[in-house]
Amino acid sequence: MRLLASTCYALALAIAVAPAADAQDKIPVRAPGIHDEVLPLRDGPKVHYAVSVPAGYHGAPVPLILALHFGGNPQGAGRAMLEILIQPALGELGALIVAPDSVGGGWSTAANEQAVNALLAAVENSYAIDRKKVIVTGFSMGGQGTWYWADKYPDRFSAAIPISGTPTASGSTWRLPVFAVHSRDDRVQPIGPTERRIAELKMRGINAQIVVLNGIEHFETFRFVGGLRQAVPWIKEVWK
Repeated sequence: MRLLASTCYALALAIAVAPAADAQDKIPVRAPGIHDEVLPLRDGPKVHYAVSVPAGYHGAPVPLILALHFGGNPQGAGRAMLEILIQPALGELGALIVAPDSVGGGWSTAANEQAVNALLAAVENSYAIDRKKVIVTGFSMGGQGTWYWADKYPDRFSAAIPISGTPTASGSTWRLPVFAVHSRDDRVQPIGPTERRIAELKMRGINAQIVVLNGIEHFETFRFVGGLRQAVPWIKEVWK
């Protein structure tokens, strides 16, 4: 009986002190530059991601940008998104940029929610992040993901920047500042729903802006750099 009681006590103690199933406390802190990394989840698949550490990072708090990639083959897509669009357009913000590869289709799947939440927690636990300067952005599928993540997790972010991404079905619960970038010549994800959502949010008094581009088709990702760069002064105002 004593042995059984001791065993039960030890088991209960182990459960009480065990970490959360999907949480990773720390990830390696890298020197400035772009690095390919892997985050192994305790209860899920490995999360492959790229991280861009800003020049001059020495442990003082910096902004954080979560960048969600476009559709297609997810292998290396996070780094491609970071190099093609996010770093060239938003690099001057001096932010740490983390760009995961999708692990389960679109960014609203349960698998991706688990993966991205775990990755954000690990980044914030390992790097010095200014928690008041965290934004989410993404292109195409990642633009849709940006609308989704900012609406579902508004306390995680200070602003959202969806690029060529159709908004969620309803904007009734939206409360974050948002700066959309969209091309009028996008035939894959037409601009209409984005324009209507931005107008709706403005009517509600939300800081909602849109940059409308012309002559750029959906898959010309690199050509969106100039439009996204126009968000920089807006972001700085939001962060004041």
